[in-house]
Amino acid sequence: MLSPKRVKWRRQHRTVFKGAATRGEKLHKGEFGLVATVSGRITSRQIEAARIAMTRYTKRGGDVWIRIFPDRPVTKKAAETRMGSGKGNVEYWAADVKRGRVIYEMAGIPEDQAKEALRLAAHKLPLTCKFISKRILEQAAKAKARAAAV
Repeated sequence: MLSPKRVKWRRQHRTVFKGAATRGEKLHKGEFGLVATVSGRITSRQIEAARIAMTRYTKRGGDVWIRIFPDRPVTKKAAETRMGSGKGNVEYWAADVKRGRVIYEMAGIPEDQAKEALRLAAHKLPLTCKFISKRILEQAAKAKARAAAV
């Protein structure tokens, strides 16, 4: 599972998920991608489960890139603990994902196979996601340019 190698330690506060992603919203390396349509938090276990589902479906064909990293520690106090006495210990690591963020990218396989693999991966995640491809993004850009010209 993914987790930071070392951190300059300070237990972090929770974040507020406002607005859309301003970074990581375009395909960078792959031809196909999985984009979050809502904001939320994805644990390192969920990231790994989705990755395994994709690679098993494609029989380890093509390339897969994980575009998010679980760098936020999520703490929890022990059961039946009294109030006070500081913050709890780190339970797991999570990645904060805003809507519009590309979570996974794929390349080197046919579009129908990539679509099914990314659909299986999306079922492992707690957020609703959609499939995108470079072809779909180019068509959307052309339509937007035509609408702006009119």
